[in-house]
Amino acid sequence: MKNVKLIALGMMLITAIGCKDTKKSMQEATPETQTTAVTYSVVNDSTKVSFTAYKTTDKVAVGGTFKEITLTNTGQGKTGLEALNGTKFSIPVSSLFTNDATGTRDPKILKFFFGVMKNTELISGEFKVSGDNSCSIDVTLNGQTANIPLQYTTSDTRLSFDGIMNLENWDGLAAVASINKACEALHTGKDGISKTWSEVAVHADVLLNKN
Repeated sequence: MKNVKLIALGMMLITAIGCKDTKKSMQEATPETQTTAVTYSVVNDSTKVSFTAYKTTDKVAVGGTFKEITLTNTGQGKTGLEALNGTKFSIPVSSLFTNDATGTRDPKILKFFFGVMKNTELISGEFKVSGDNSCSIDVTLNGQTANIPLQYTTSDTRLSFDGIMNLENWDGLAAVASINKACEALHTGKDGISKTWSEVAVHADVLLNKN
């Protein structure tokens, strides 16, 4: 009788252990403990584009922005760069804004710079990402398309890009000469030389949805 009781007690312990392990396995398999893959997408109407042009031989900076930019062909990705890859953009040059208190600079740029180019109602292009996560933009301006390599910084839901646009790559030197002539006095430095640089720094900020 004593042996029977020991056997029964042993079976109860085995059953209890088995139930505990089964319960633990079921808990581990519940959806709450499973990791969901994160994806990113571009926040509509969040992208901001700015530029820095330069005048005089001392290379004095003149900054500006474009108030409008339209993005198309946006997608989703495991990273912000992947979400942006293949995104196309279109910028109306009429949305130029340089915050000039006199109100004369923007009309001059539109007339004597963009106005002497071909098909310049819009600046358009496409964002590209390579396999090593380097990125660039193809930009179409003055009837020409050329590439601008970009450097970028990233946070969880924000990407910032910087690049240099050399206007000779878009046959833009005639436009540079035109705006320099129109602004000759304003672009003359202490050395008496009037100069407008063909190098323009470009910057963009993009906000992301984390899904």
